[in-house]
Amino acid sequence: MKILIATVKPFAPVAVEQIREIFDRAGYETEVLEKYASQDDLMSKVKDVDGLIVRSDKIDQQVLEAAGQLKIVVRAGAGYDNIDLEAATAKEVVVMNTPGQNSNAVAELAMGMMVYMARNLFNGKPGTELKGKTLGIHAYGHVGREVARIARGFGMDTFAYDPFVSKTDIINDGTKPVDSVEELYENSRYVSLHIPANEKTVRSINFDLMHRMPRGATLVNTARKEIIHEEDLLRMFREREDFRYVSDIAPSCAETLAAEVPGRFFFTPKKMGAQTAEANINAGVAAARQIVKFFEKGDTTFQVNK
Repeated sequence: MKILIATVKPFAPVAVEQIREIFDRAGYETEVLEKYASQDDLMSKVKDVDGLIVRSDKIDQQVLEAAGQLKIVVRAGAGYDNIDLEAATAKEVVVMNTPGQNSNAVAELAMGMMVYMARNLFNGKPGTELKGKTLGIHAYGHVGREVARIARGFGMDTFAYDPFVSKTDIINDGTKPVDSVEELYENSRYVSLHIPANEKTVRSINFDLMHRMPRGATLVNTARKEIIHEEDLLRMFREREDFRYVSDIAPSCAETLAAEVPGRFFFTPKKMGAQTAEANINAGVAAARQIVKFFEKGDTTFQVNK
């Protein structure tokens, strides 16, 4: 077996070393393609590989067509909207993600950004505390659970909305479930977003939801840029002087916000949710182990295409 690690944003060297060790023990050949300049570079490398590990790299139909003997792609991370699932299924290529491996890193970032906004971007002016404030968690998966855990340590009152998670499980964690997404926003001074970007969620965070939030509201997005209705985001900023927005990916309207509402938002220079040494290693190692289990045992536990 030949496995390619293709990462425009490379894994840490220690992560690559551990991935290589896993494949060496399995008797697989490992090739590494890092910081490549174009999709052409990627397509030239996938021609003879059986397995592929990527991060945010785009695996589209062209790449899949070029990979004549590819059997599995593992996205080292939770989101997988960078992979064309339909094309992969048509080529009988299994696609997996590594859920939970980046969860704590993303959750810590979300909480850190809440503190940053509560303290007025550390500009020296008096801010507010998180203790005693309400936090709504929109989607209670791996990351949402970690956000709730850390927030309770701050003394926040946590609420969650997720129709795919039982209320009993949410309650057992010490978080209060709500019956609707509208109720979540109405009750939450802070809302932390952890929904995927798909046909149901793209542009779903709209003016109606944002406007339901109490005075002094802060919306935190460590999920995906596409879930925000950006025209409504601008409208919210213009109509609610108390509203703030923070994200680890800048919206397309970032320049307009900078001109109109400086000091009421913050965006990291690039997507940073999984940018920790620990998450980097965890996701890469998990991806390698999943590939070995797939080839040796037919394990498709984390398959995301059918």
